[in-house]
Amino acid sequence: MDLLLVTLGGILMIVGILGSFLPVLPGVPVSWLGLLLLFLAPSLPMDYWFLGLTFIVAVFIYALNWIIPALGTKRFGGSRAGMIGATIGLVAGIIAPIPFGVIIGPFVGAFIGEIMNNSDRKLALKAAFGSFIGFLASSFMEFMVAFGFLILFLWKVWDFREVLF
Repeated sequence: MDLLLVTLGGILMIVGILGSFLPVLPGVPVSWLGLLLLFLAPSLPMDYWFLGLTFIVAVFIYALNWIIPALGTKRFGGSRAGMIGATIGLVAGIIAPIPFGVIIGPFVGAFIGEIMNNSDRKLALKAAFGSFIGFLASSFMEFMVAFGFLILFLWKVWDFREVLF
């Protein structure tokens, strides 16, 4: 049972890292599920503090993934309409069955939001670029946290290697 849970947890850790780049998968929450499966192994003592802190980090990072593209829009001169457009575009990009929809969605949403706010095309394009930069920043942040969770996973497996294997 231990080996099965550790293997499934390891698979979830890898899927979580891939999910930090593939927008269809929520990378950090999937990585956290890998940590949870590790601690559900009967041979490992349950560490509620460790799981609780990593859960808080996972929820915080997941929330930031929705906020950062809108903040990127604002940072590059976008208005509230551009921020709302970027957020709507992000949701539409996730739902839409088009390739790279999650990248294109916030960009187009911020652009349309700024155009509807009577901005000129140059300012609207700059705000849309800010949304794209925000998306890249949030993806990098999610990758770093998912990779950190993988390191924690491997560390715990190494610490309890005699009991697990």
